[in-house]
This record gives sequence, structure tokens and C-alpha cells, in this order.
Amino acid sequence: MSMPKIECEHIETCCAAASLLQSIALEETAISHILNAEGEKIQKVLTLHNCDSKDILEVNKSVQDTIDKITDLETILKAKLDLIVPILDECDKKPPKPEC
Repeated sequence: MSMPKIECEHIETCCAAASLLQSIALEETAISHILNAEGEKIQKVLTLHNCDSKDILEVNKSVQDTIDKITDLETILKAKLDLIVPILDECDKKPPKPEC
């Protein structure tokens, strides 16, 4: 999967805020894929017949570490969103400009 490009022809406040919102959405999509993969990892280890409780606990610790990191990232994304929502609200009040 290639990385999507977010571009603004004319850099102006509303366009920049919209691009930031798109970047948050893309990061949330990536996080959902990571969480899905972690769930599949747990499901896989539980179906293996040669796994003992030590193996399961190691996988659980790995998943927990990933979730902890994702929680930190979600906090950052929430702060980013909180900063741009007022800008987007102001943009909604302005007459429409040409597309970004």
C-alpha cells in the first residue's frame, strides 16, 4: 500500500486545517489496521496446539505494549484535533473558497 499524498495548492488556513483533519483520519485508519493485526495475533496463538501458557503470556505482553503505545498516540491525535476544530468551525462560517 502506497502512502497517500495530501496537498494544498494554495496554503491558507482552512485548507491547512482540512489537511490536518485528513492526516488524523489517515492515522486513525492505520491504528485500526494495527489493532486488527494484534487481535489476529492473539487468535492465532490461541489456536496453536503446541503453545503453553508462557507463550500466550508473552504474546499478551506484546499486544499490551502495542496498545499502550497506541493509547499515547491517540492522546496526541486528540490534542491535534482539539487544536484544529476551532479553525474548522471558523472556516464553516466563511463563504466557500476554491477547493484546496
